[in-house]
Amino acid sequence: MATTRGPAPGGPEPELLSALQRDLGITQDQARTRLTSERAATRTIADLKRGAADAWAGAWLSADATSLTVAVTDPALAERVRAAGAEPKVVTRSAADLDTVKKALDQNADAATPNLPGWYVDVATNTVVVLANKGGEAAAREFVVDAGAPAQSVRVLSTEEAPTPFFDVRGADPFFINGAARCSIGFSVVGGFVTAGHCGQTGDPTTGFNQEAQGTFSASSFPGDDWGVVEVNGDWTPRPVVNDFNGGEVTVAGAEEAPVGASICRSGSTTGTFCGVVQAKNATVNYPEGTVTGLTRTNVCAEPGDSGGSWMSGDQAQGVTSGGSGDCTSGGVTFFQPLTEILQVNQLTLVTSNGEVAPPPSTGNPPATEEPAPEPPATNACADEEVTVAGALSRGGARQTQPNGRFFRTAGGAQTACLDGPEGADFDLSLQRFNGQAWQTVARATGSGSDETLTFNGNAGVYRYRVQSRTGSGDYTLGFSTP
Repeated sequence: MATTRGPAPGGPEPELLSALQRDLGITQDQARTRLTSERAATRTIADLKRGAADAWAGAWLSADATSLTVAVTDPALAERVRAAGAEPKVVTRSAADLDTVKKALDQNADAATPNLPGWYVDVATNTVVVLANKGGEAAAREFVVDAGAPAQSVRVLSTEEAPTPFFDVRGADPFFINGAARCSIGFSVVGGFVTAGHCGQTGDPTTGFNQEAQGTFSASSFPGDDWGVVEVNGDWTPRPVVNDFNGGEVTVAGAEEAPVGASICRSGSTTGTFCGVVQAKNATVNYPEGTVTGLTRTNVCAEPGDSGGSWMSGDQAQGVTSGGSGDCTSGGVTFFQPLTEILQVNQLTLVTSNGEVAPPPSTGNPPATEEPAPEPPATNACADEEVTVAGALSRGGARQTQPNGRFFRTAGGAQTACLDGPEGADFDLSLQRFNGQAWQTVARATGSGSDETLTFNGNAGVYRYRVQSRTGSGDYTLGFSTP
């Protein structure tokens, strides 16, 4: 039986302090001071937000969390902010104004091109940020105009991010969906636990770390949101703890929401525990499977299989891992689904450390890709196609999504594709179209070897290719052309 190592009386968990020291480059005393400051700032924000009413425009902590800035649209509130120990900033747009701008972008999400990874409210600059991959800046500005959003309220920011849901088909702890796919438990609720919606659909069975029957997805939402609820059977007892991946457990005391700029730590079954800071709230992420809104953006890393895992600020539960960009070797950006929405929408109660349950606050399954795709060779059998990408399948049954784990948009008409695979292998090629709710296969090429050609005449829309090995392994090149 695992032991629960609690904090010193009135203090934070030692495992959390160690992770903060490592990832933020601070001492243990600085970590303690930061957590204390952040907790105090959370309460100050709540008080000032109530008093500011419609003039509220957001709040954020400095990089070292020693100072709190509060934005308001009414200059008369500046002294009240100072009296509370925060620095006032008078801005043009209220938080409600920024949310309205972002909502306009959300309602136009279907028009977002694949090179727009997402958008979010940035209270520190009093704007909504639209992210664009290299070469996508013009598309971002056109997207803003088409959505009817005021140009002066939006910033286009270049990025290398390419978010995908953290989902892993390789078997490992802590829980499995349909006997195969793996995700991470988020937090215990009465009767079960919460996790990411892209991990499973309603009705999908789950097994635990020990491969024993565990429960069933009773609710799931993805895309749009990214939350799932698993109802467990009588063999499992929900407990108010999170695995610290160091032989112990971190206690969950409540679910007070941390502000922008606060430190935050994520735990997941692939990479363990990593920490960083909250960068923005109410972020929209344009995943290949569809758009998800209302996420929280962080600079914490994560990897496939961490999906659904726990986010903590001090001893307060924050949310469950959705997806992101990068990894825990080079670093990255990760988004989480806030816990408050999951509890509210599903009328759930969080299991906490005081032996009681906290009331809800008042306020389809995409497969993971294999190894990163290598660069296409200078010459290949599919060089006549408009686009060429390269990949590698490591075993029979492995599969990859192309181009490079994402999707593409095209006008109606004829599409062609060519797959050039390794000798001695049997690779298949399929073309899928997103129907607004799920990916639907519209064309297949399933010859006996690893070289395939495919032609499809269809409507305009969002498409992707899937390359799968029936037998064998090796490098391949995929070429494709669109109308």
